[in-house]
Amino acid sequence: MLISKLKEEVGYSLDYIFKEVLVDGKKVNIFFNEVLTNGNGINDFILRELLFIKKKNLYRLEEILPNTNIIKINEKEILDYVNQGFLIIIVDKIIYASEFKAFLDRGVTTTQSELSINGPKDAFCENFNTNLGLIRRRIKSCDLQAKSLYIGRSTLTKVAILYMKNIASRELVEKINKILEAIDIDGIIDASYLKFALEGRNSFFPTIMMSERPDKSAMALLEGKVVILVDMSPYTLILPSFFLDFFHTVDDYYQKPSNTSFIRIIRVLAFLIAAFTPAIYISVTTRNYNLVPLDLLLMLKAGRTFVPFPAYIEALFMIVCFEILRESDIRMSSTSGSAVSILGGLILGDAAVAAGIVSPIMIIVIAISSIAALIFNSLELVNALRNYKVFLLILGTIFGIYGVVVGSIIMISKIISLRLFGYHYISIDKNEVDDSIVKINKRIRKRNSYLTKNIVRGKYK
Repeated sequence: MLISKLKEEVGYSLDYIFKEVLVDGKKVNIFFNEVLTNGNGINDFILRELLFIKKKNLYRLEEILPNTNIIKINEKEILDYVNQGFLIIIVDKIIYASEFKAFLDRGVTTTQSELSINGPKDAFCENFNTNLGLIRRRIKSCDLQAKSLYIGRSTLTKVAILYMKNIASRELVEKINKILEAIDIDGIIDASYLKFALEGRNSFFPTIMMSERPDKSAMALLEGKVVILVDMSPYTLILPSFFLDFFHTVDDYYQKPSNTSFIRIIRVLAFLIAAFTPAIYISVTTRNYNLVPLDLLLMLKAGRTFVPFPAYIEALFMIVCFEILRESDIRMSSTSGSAVSILGGLILGDAAVAAGIVSPIMIIVIAISSIAALIFNSLELVNALRNYKVFLLILGTIFGIYGVVVGSIIMISKIISLRLFGYHYISIDKNEVDDSIVKINKRIRKRNSYLTKNIVRGKYK
């Protein structure tokens, strides 16, 4: 009766296997999914062992087969365990589940999107236990807590909330857990699904950081933040993430403070160049001529003498072309992606200037603005800069430099008003002033007091 019911529920799927074997004259049913389980393990540790088991011992297999992870379950749990890679053994009304998961992940590889210069090279993969192990290898403390839950009606994706019990705020952990438990969706395929649910209000700027680096996640945990692991996703979610966090990289902590400070200042300049350069250029060359010296203005105007389009049309055209090149470079394979970028950047750009479609100075302005945004690892931050760049460009075209100022005020007010789990997006704690933009090496290291009451990290002798 039970076997017929299970066959009816799984339908005609060819990967669900039902077997009936005789053990000392007793009928035993075996049920598993062949693509999720290790067939060699089932043959070696179950089927061969069953040949030598007496009928009376079938009712205590958890004692007779100590070399396998075998437990007793009820009828309602059978399909859940099968879809997680377990073998089901049915003896009369007793149901056993034994774990024989197949190795379907690609293993630990090197980082791809967050390249490491001086630090560790290992990256997260799609295996949940492997990812958790990569963090446990770095934080060898029982204070590292991992609370798991399953999200998704169809996928039943395993999700874990990681935090340091002696550091992280209990209120923050409870807020995150409450939001995750309230998610009701048919499937969670990647960590990005949870990111959209946790961020709440819409904003161009990212408020949750995604990372493929275990060392970065371990650092965040030691700062009092929460890390979320999602099964089948090679990225973790780090929250809350503040505005200045996107100007920091893990490699900043593997270099001398003077080098780190210089690079961070470069990132701030790159942020300003990416957002404001096209808008300021359009403003001073079309409306506010008095803001630039006459000789420079004449040179800029001479470059556009034979261009038939207005400056703002020219700028928007170049921005769209650059975004097309960037998207094609990202989506295409590594062998042909570079060739596409070189072809578009050199040949097409030179041909456009020669044909008089765009001016040379416009190519320089848009290129340096777009390239400056690529200094950041976060794709969402790069996209936010692109959106505000176009927004400021439109305001600069209509209202001149005053429109750029108004647009800047709007952008800054949006950043300041952002909040996540009760924290201000742009807040800087007094304990972290020495590690905001300019990094100062102090003897006593402290944590952000907004995140934790355990602010003293330690000291260097």
